[in-house]
Amino acid sequence: MFPEDKKHIHLKLKLCVSGAAETGHCGESALTKAQELGAAVAQNNAVLVTGATTGFPFWAAKGAKEAGGFSIGLSPAGNEKEHSEVYDLPLDYLDLIVYTGFGFSGRNLLLTRASDAVFVGCGRIGTINEFTIAYEDKKPLGILEGEWETGKVIRNIIEKAHRPNEKVIFDSDPKALVERVIELVKKEKQEYGHLYESIADGKKLGGERDVLL
Repeated sequence: MFPEDKKHIHLKLKLCVSGAAETGHCGESALTKAQELGAAVAQNNAVLVTGATTGFPFWAAKGAKEAGGFSIGLSPAGNEKEHSEVYDLPLDYLDLIVYTGFGFSGRNLLLTRASDAVFVGCGRIGTINEFTIAYEDKKPLGILEGEWETGKVIRNIIEKAHRPNEKVIFDSDPKALVERVIELVKKEKQEYGHLYESIADGKKLGGERDVLL
């Protein structure tokens, strides 16, 4: 029999961390905050999803793995050789890398679409691109504020967008931000609430499907 605690592992929340691959403009605390953010994702029994890149997402992946979590990277490259030699991206702290072959902009779309929520740290234009995709898709969004300007830029975008979105949360505490966004995601998933409760209680879901599993 397949272990009960592994049967429904695909139901774990998938939380994306978006941020700058080059963090020279982000301030001294950026990488520590990224690491804390990744650790908080793992500590809340969620799966971390990143763009399989350097900088802020890399340190989030490091934090998740050091906290015992699972980390998935979506690469812009089409294979491992291109990932490492053409894009010069890391392989570390990732349990699984999906080679999309769609470049950065195509990867960004898949990255946010594949996630239940998106967290934004210090970023540049690619991070803003991921934010606007997730915003347009009405994904729950957690904006980690800090020494960097990204939070202010995003506040300005929201103010000028003329399209309100109640699913955006700002916080400077990585742990608190993750917990707040997870609550928002769970609220969205209330229609499937009985499923999560059954798994948490260690109960069978009932019906023929369980027999097959």
